[in-house]
Amino acid sequence: MKFGPLPTAQAEGAVLAHSVALEGRARLRKGRVLGQDDIAALHQAGVAEITVAVLEPGDVDENTAARALAEALVPDGQAQHLHLTQAFTGRVNLLARGPGVVVPEVAALEAVNRVHPMITLATVPPFQQMQDGGMVATIKIISYAVPEAALQDACASARAGLRLAPPEIASVGLIITETAAGAGDKGLEAIAGRVAAFGLDLEQVVRVPHETAALTGALRRMTTGLTLILTGSATSDPDDVGPRALREAGGRVERFGMPVDPGNLLFTGTLGQRPVIGLPGCARSPALNGADWVMARVICGIPVRDADIAAMGVGGLLKEIPTRPQPRAGRNTG
Repeated sequence: MKFGPLPTAQAEGAVLAHSVALEGRARLRKGRVLGQDDIAALHQAGVAEITVAVLEPGDVDENTAARALAEALVPDGQAQHLHLTQAFTGRVNLLARGPGVVVPEVAALEAVNRVHPMITLATVPPFQQMQDGGMVATIKIISYAVPEAALQDACASARAGLRLAPPEIASVGLIITETAAGAGDKGLEAIAGRVAAFGLDLEQVVRVPHETAALTGALRRMTTGLTLILTGSATSDPDDVGPRALREAGGRVERFGMPVDPGNLLFTGTLGQRPVIGLPGCARSPALNGADWVMARVICGIPVRDADIAAMGVGGLLKEIPTRPQPRAGRNTG
């Protein structure tokens, strides 16, 4: 592609690089392929030279290129739960079909962005929770055209490298343990809202005393695909009431504690084949916390192992922490 000033008389078929206002008629917008009428209007307005992009053999225009890359990335929108918008000014957006969690093939997408600086792909972070219609990614061809060979390489790298994992858990239950001075139902609405974001309801809400035996019995009686536990007193040790009750119910504690703040006091496990999440106290607030990351993946059928939670620490500081003053700040140290 050639870019630069060109005599107006030679610009038919070229792409207008900068919008031009013409008296008495609609503005010629950048990106327009100039036709005979446009050239005549420019001459009439006294415009002798304009800046254009001229495609050369082997070039692919921006909209065709953007659409081709989008279709390589999402060859099956139904199966990948993604919708492609129409290409416009070299851009195609990829939107979520329903709620879910974004699962990118990071190496493949990074390879796309290494092919040619004019071919770009931006996505939300891995495992980002999405709602229906949310923008998962955007493809933008920066220039008015790109070499066909580069586009082919980018399409080969894309190889269906992005999908939305939809909810796989069909039902969610919540057990709340209560203490004399506990929070009671505080936080129930926030937790129900988190579940509703996936099109689900809290099918069972059970309240029991904050005692190991009572919680053990409640866990054994739960029949939902996912069980959440919200204890009236913070779970501060792997042998505290929540984790101990899960083990005594015949389940397994897979992880206690997570390097995400807020959210440190979360624990995860299984009871039979069903996942169990012990929620930290911060889950009573609708504000983002580490439990949101874990719940979203579990509801969408994505395994959350010990190593996965350990890896959440990088980027896991989710609240502002005031800068501590230096102990000697402002003092005359002589």
